[in-house]
Amino acid sequence: MSKMSPLKITDTTFRDAHQSVAATRMRTQDMEPIAPKMNQIGFHSMEVWGGATFDVCTRFLFDDPWERARVLKRLMPQTPLQMLLRGQNLVGYRHYSDDVVEAFVKHAAECGIDIFRIFDALNDERNIATACKAVKAAGKHAQLCICYTVSEGGRLGGSVYNLEYFVNKAKILEAMGADSICLKDMAGLLAPYDAEQIIKALKATLKVPVQLHTHYTSGMASMAALKAAEAGIDVVDACLSPLALRTSQPAVEPLVVSLNGTSRETGLDVESLIELGDYIESLSGYLRPHLINGRMTVVDTRVLTHQVPGGMISNLMSQLREAESLDRLPEVLEELPRVREQLGYPPLVTPTSQIIGVQAVNNVLFGRWEVITDQVKDYCYGLYGRAPVELDPEVVKRALTGYERGSEPVTGRPADYLDPELEKATEATKGLAKDIGDILVYALYPVTGERFLNVKYGLEKLPEDETPSPATQSPQATEVPSPGNVSDRARTFNIYMSGNSYQVTVDPVVGNETPQSSAQPSTAVVRPTPRPVTPAASTPAPVAVTQKPVAAPQPEPPPANLAQGEIEVIAPLPGMVVRYLVEEGQHVNQGDNVVVLEAMKMENALPAPSGGVVKKLCFASGSRVTRGAALVIIGTS
Repeated sequence: MSKMSPLKITDTTFRDAHQSVAATRMRTQDMEPIAPKMNQIGFHSMEVWGGATFDVCTRFLFDDPWERARVLKRLMPQTPLQMLLRGQNLVGYRHYSDDVVEAFVKHAAECGIDIFRIFDALNDERNIATACKAVKAAGKHAQLCICYTVSEGGRLGGSVYNLEYFVNKAKILEAMGADSICLKDMAGLLAPYDAEQIIKALKATLKVPVQLHTHYTSGMASMAALKAAEAGIDVVDACLSPLALRTSQPAVEPLVVSLNGTSRETGLDVESLIELGDYIESLSGYLRPHLINGRMTVVDTRVLTHQVPGGMISNLMSQLREAESLDRLPEVLEELPRVREQLGYPPLVTPTSQIIGVQAVNNVLFGRWEVITDQVKDYCYGLYGRAPVELDPEVVKRALTGYERGSEPVTGRPADYLDPELEKATEATKGLAKDIGDILVYALYPVTGERFLNVKYGLEKLPEDETPSPATQSPQATEVPSPGNVSDRARTFNIYMSGNSYQVTVDPVVGNETPQSSAQPSTAVVRPTPRPVTPAASTPAPVAVTQKPVAAPQPEPPPANLAQGEIEVIAPLPGMVVRYLVEEGQHVNQGDNVVVLEAMKMENALPAPSGGVVKKLCFASGSRVTRGAALVIIGTS
């Protein structure tokens, strides 16, 4: 290896690592105990925010995402904090207006984010321009991404995703003002020698630093990272080993050891990393139920064909399981490449992975293109940007038949077709939102965001099944009691058993020799104990509200029997009622959309199967429903 500077490491443990393997379920209180020690390691940066964390914090964990950024910045002042920003999609699943993008970036910077990794799922640079300008205006680091994917052959090359494509995209991003460029391999498709080829080309072309983000899904990520290091990459992403591999990033510890004694030696201390990994392992009792499971193998070589990121695989499995159709997963994975081809070979990363994945599920369960999500319609219209290749005209025609915006796709910058949204969100949250952070939560997720704010300020009580129990609280990062006198051959292991994490010290027996302490392994239980979350010193306490707390709306049970002449609009999939498009007593025609159901974070407008009068809206907005639930009752006589 020729003389090069030390390789820098971005640690993803607090963001993409647990998003990839544990459904983004790490909480702020899980991170606080080791954040100061992580700060001392010497990472180039720590990715701690963005991606799915914002949605999961507000939808499931009820853990204020803005406060998380402030807390971690206070605990890790020397380490640049990094976030993943989906360009004009921010941390959501659709494009937001420019005023929302600008306000979000400004507030995130104020809360402690230093490096903004910005990407667009279609590699359409127009969709990251506003965010990039906002980051520069805030005086922060704008890292612009090229999403890596392949088309035919499963390797770099072909008619679309060849070396020229990636180099040209990088030139465009550098000209836009990128402070660094990231090659983002979200599905683990980057082969080692392709990594070497691309990185050499990028380093020869660009003046700004180059970083690699990859996933272990296919089993190639660690090899790709090593070849990238040999090719001169400036920074690579990795994470602590308990959350590494599988669909996550390469483990940082073996990467550090592999480079020791070379010109790319990282300078990171392996023993300190192992100690931090032990703490993450102690969270296994809480995180284990969320781990992607079901196969013995650590890698999924099928990703080389279906190209679906690991997080999306878990979502597909969950959706099919709830629809009692998990056995049809192989059909969905076969359908995915066909849907992707017909929709112009987009890279599969949020939100396009959800758009393609959910449509593949719909095609398998209901027939090809019989049920088309609202997001696919928006995509075909051009509201997500410019696809790498032309879309199938028959699919576009079918998707845009009856589409509210029109049947002819647009070609301009998608955000130019959006009205400003921030003022509307401000007006809608009067009396509830206390600051711009609250307003932005609502602007991003009107249904789940409003519920989060109601819970945050005591206006709504969490259902019992969503309230964290004491057993799921984070363990304190305290010293484990010593097992006593042991020999220098003793080894300590972290073991998960019967819902608890144990640290077990084992002293081997040689011949007739007995251990000095005991013939039995000594165990010390890492007992979960509740710990308060200390707010940032600069953050005022939430303003007390005067309204009386109200109970969370309870879904009404569907009617047991229908009167003569009544029909139901049935939920074809489990999901959440986003909103009703009609009112009780309103007349509807056959085919009129009456309710919007969210499934796998994609929205489906469900039509009336027959004309008539709306007799009953069976659920409140925000209610979760099962497959087959009656959503609307229509009287046809």
